[in-house]
Amino acid sequence: MGLTIKQIRSNTTKARHLMQRTRAQHFAVGAFNIDNQETLIAVARAAQKLQSPVLVEVSDGEVKAMGLENVRDLVDNYKDEYGIEMFLNLDHSPTVEVCKRAIDAGYEFIHIDISQANHDASEEEIIAKTREVVEYASFTGALIESEPHYFGGSSNVHDEAIDYEEIKKTFSTLEGARGFVEATGIDTFAAAVGNLHGKYPVPKELDLALLQHIRDAIHCQISLHGGSGTPLYYFEEAAKIGVSKININSDMRYTFRKTLEKVLADNPDEYAIVKLMPTVYEAVQDVVEEKINAFGSAGKAVV
Repeated sequence: MGLTIKQIRSNTTKARHLMQRTRAQHFAVGAFNIDNQETLIAVARAAQKLQSPVLVEVSDGEVKAMGLENVRDLVDNYKDEYGIEMFLNLDHSPTVEVCKRAIDAGYEFIHIDISQANHDASEEEIIAKTREVVEYASFTGALIESEPHYFGGSSNVHDEAIDYEEIKKTFSTLEGARGFVEATGIDTFAAAVGNLHGKYPVPKELDLALLQHIRDAIHCQISLHGGSGTPLYYFEEAAKIGVSKININSDMRYTFRKTLEKVLADNPDEYAIVKLMPTVYEAVQDVVEEKINAFGSAGKAVV
């Protein structure tokens, strides 16, 4: 069931108020990727238990698997059922067209990432297409996020070590961040300060000094992608600095799969999926709760 434009604008206004609260109260909101209904249940239950605002998000693969409008309906249903403050983000969308569809469907947050499909996309192309989405979103008030170049890693479990000398070449710069925000009019800047997508054999290291300088240089919200595998200390400090949104995916996927493997091994004669899954989404819920507590968003929900 689609939302009316009045409902969509009401939701995006609430989403904007949430971003204002993150800055004023020095907490970050978790943006948790969902692959299926079970992970959505895990996020919703964690948000209800800890009275935390949350974002759930889908990237291109999940959109193709679950359906853009279907996800909107699922999120609305669980938001109402659990009585929680929950918003929906389109994550790393590689095309303007899909972003516009999501805006029309009532997604409150949109991440346009032209470099996702074309790692060598020029800054001029990225700015132009990002600006097109920003202008389109003005009708509903959706918040637009982007970055000026390709962001490293992938949302999976990696065996290779992190080559920070290479990663540093893709770090955000003060001039680049300021110029990109001014050229596009985005609401949220996706900063690169040592964070990268995926789960690695060693903990990630974030350049908090650079993050502080970026915070001082731009007026809009800041997000951190690639939060999985990051020591919780960095999240606590990032929230104090003024990061508004932190993305989590691979930690949830890893826990989901490992728990499911154990449940299947322990229950070889059980074929009723509904009986097998509760242990899985309870384990994922534990991951979400840990992140919420580190982000400082527990008890910050407004419903």
